[in-house]
Amino acid sequence: MLRPIIVLACAAALGTGGASAQSVRPSKEIVAAIASPDRTPANRARDGYRHPAETLAFFGVAPTQTVVEFIPGGGWYTEILAPMLKGRGRYVAFVPTSQAERLRTTLAGKTAQYGATQLQTIDFKTGVSTMPAGTADVVVTFRNVHNLLMQDDPAVAARVFKAFHDMLKPGGVLGVVDHRLPEAMDTAREKSSGYLKRSTIIRLAQNAGFRLAGESEINANPKDTHDHPEGVWTLPPTYRLKDVDRAKYAAIGESDRLTLKFVKAR
Repeated sequence: MLRPIIVLACAAALGTGGASAQSVRPSKEIVAAIASPDRTPANRARDGYRHPAETLAFFGVAPTQTVVEFIPGGGWYTEILAPMLKGRGRYVAFVPTSQAERLRTTLAGKTAQYGATQLQTIDFKTGVSTMPAGTADVVVTFRNVHNLLMQDDPAVAARVFKAFHDMLKPGGVLGVVDHRLPEAMDTAREKSSGYLKRSTIIRLAQNAGFRLAGESEINANPKDTHDHPEGVWTLPPTYRLKDVDRAKYAAIGESDRLTLKFVKAR
C-alpha cells in the first residue's frame, strides 16, 4: 500500500521561511496506471528508484488535465501518463525539432495503448515553440534539465524554461526531477557530470517567471556521493564503466535526485 509522502510547501522563493509540512496521497488513477500490466517489465523494475506514484501525486497530475512531458526519451513516464490521460485528458510530448520524427513514429505505433496523443516541438536555437500558449495544466521533465545545461549554447536552458512558462495556464505547474549536485561542489561539474545544483534549477525557473511552490525528497538517495568517474552515468541503469566496480555502483543504486514543483503566477 502506498503511503502519503511528506513534502515542503515553500512560501518563499528559495524555500526558506514559511514552509509547512504537507502530505500527498497518490490518486487511484495514478496507482492504476502504474499497476497496469501493459507497462514493460524493465520499466516496472525501476519503480523503486523513480517513485512514480508519489512523484506524480506531488506534482498534482490528474487524469483530466493537459499534461506536457518534455523529452520523453525511452518513454518510461509516457507509459504511465498517456494511458492515464487517455479519453479524459491530453498527453503532449514536447521535444526539440531534431527528435520529432522519431517520436512521432513511436507514438503512432502505440495508439491502442495511449489513445490520441500530441507532439509539439521547440527549436533550441530560437526558442520558437509549436505548443499553444496558456493551454497546459502541468509540464513535467524528468532528468532533462542537465542536458540543457550541457548544450554548447548557454541560452538553450533559458529558452526552454520560457517555453514551459508560456505554454502553462495561469496557476499551472512545472515539475522537475533531476540529478542533485550538492551546493558545496564545483558548479563546473554541471557541464559534464549530469548533476545539477538546486540553486541552478531554481534560478532558471525564476528567471522564466515561476515561483517555487514545494520540494520533495521522495527521489533522494543518500548513498550517492555525486563524484563518480563518469558522472551520473557511472550508476545504474547506464553503468558506463561496464563491469568495473559494478557491484559497488549497484549497491548505491540510481542517482540522488531533486524533485521541485514550480507554479506559474496567476
